[in-house]
Amino acid sequence: MKEKEVVIDVHSVHAYDEEGSDSLDFSTDGMYRYENGSAHLWYWETDVTGLPGTRTSVEIGPEGVIVDRTGTVTSRMEFREGLKNFFPYETPYGLATMGMDTRRIRAAFDENGGNMELDYVLDLEHAAAIRNKFQIQVRES
Repeated sequence: MKEKEVVIDVHSVHAYDEEGSDSLDFSTDGMYRYENGSAHLWYWETDVTGLPGTRTSVEIGPEGVIVDRTGTVTSRMEFREGLKNFFPYETPYGLATMGMDTRRIRAAFDENGGNMELDYVLDLEHAAAIRNKFQIQVRES
């Protein structure tokens, strides 16, 4: 199946222990394709997300979710339910090691789009744990 233009709705919540939480909601245009049981999508980040000039690619398959960012920020995050992994996170200010513990993945996609929810805990250099919920919906434009 070839790629098609879609609208991608993103909702994310970041909960900091006793400091409260913040959330981000936005919609953007992107590209999508579904083949062999996996969904592939990508979009350009903007000033709204604080990552202008960064391309985000997401692959959602039976084994988990992979989020690749290239541009102003470079990272590759692999989400596998029940698995903690570490990845380098490169920014214009330097390189840091992030740890990610995936609590839950829920996803339902087909040729027309779909939705996904990730629930995970992120830490920076083994400190400052942040609970994250990331939801994405892909729909035809």
